[in-house]
Amino acid sequence: MVRKPIVAGMFYEEDKEALNKEIEECFLNNKFGPGSLPSKERKKKIIGIIAPHAGYKFSGMGQAWAYKEIAESELADTYIILGTNHTGIGGSCTLLDDFETPLGIVKTDIEFAQKLIDSGFIIQNKEVHSKEHSIEVQLPFLQYVNEEKEFKIVPIAVSSNTNYELFGKKIIEIAKELGRKICIICSSDFTHYGINYAYMPFSENVKDNLEKLDKGAVEFIEKLDSLLFMNYIDETGATICGRDAIATMISCCNAAGGERKVRLLKYYTSGDVVGDYANSVGYASIVIE
Repeated sequence: MVRKPIVAGMFYEEDKEALNKEIEECFLNNKFGPGSLPSKERKKKIIGIIAPHAGYKFSGMGQAWAYKEIAESELADTYIILGTNHTGIGGSCTLLDDFETPLGIVKTDIEFAQKLIDSGFIIQNKEVHSKEHSIEVQLPFLQYVNEEKEFKIVPIAVSSNTNYELFGKKIIEIAKELGRKICIICSSDFTHYGINYAYMPFSENVKDNLEKLDKGAVEFIEKLDSLLFMNYIDETGATICGRDAIATMISCCNAAGGERKVRLLKYYTSGDVVGDYANSVGYASIVIE
């Protein structure tokens, strides 16, 4: 079975050539994007990225920063994509189907996903994945930077009732058991501000206050401290939709061992793009080396 795209033509171009051009323009954007295409050399070693998941005209430039790191790093066997369960249905879940985008088919690492199911941390839930965009919007970028290279994914929609500490450890445990070289892609937007999101903790200097709020969360990500990160969100009410996915990723990084360096590559908001902060979403692009 193949999971068909649900936001092609809305979040990103549905025509293959137009989509490739759209992604290329995100890389070449000098204001919000990195301003250049990835190099052909894959010398870097990273364990993962955090990338936003809105429409490409808003967050695609931020995604380009993160996927430039993937493009210039060693190819992974399997990309673990930690998305958000926006539906609120059930718990954390995966999908054993392959995914289709305008750029082709992305294969799912069924063996890895099934072991996660067997571990009891997740189930397969086709209903959730049939409605969830946070994983889908990462795939065209992943295909673009890994063109003609073989790789697989494990798609996971992470819910708020997940024990992220144990789940992250289990992901690393299975990767080692299967001998998989993995890279973790955490799909998350940051604070959603405005009446549309029912979150308005401040009404003045929105641009500066929104950045201050989000960068406060980034500080704990940089320290790879999931507990303080989650406490910060609870205390501030910051509407970071992928909070549980981020906490799970932090757990993965710590469980993998070794010294880690976390870098904020780019931060901006949808308000910066459109020049209106009445309803604005933060986008942070982060790499963990």
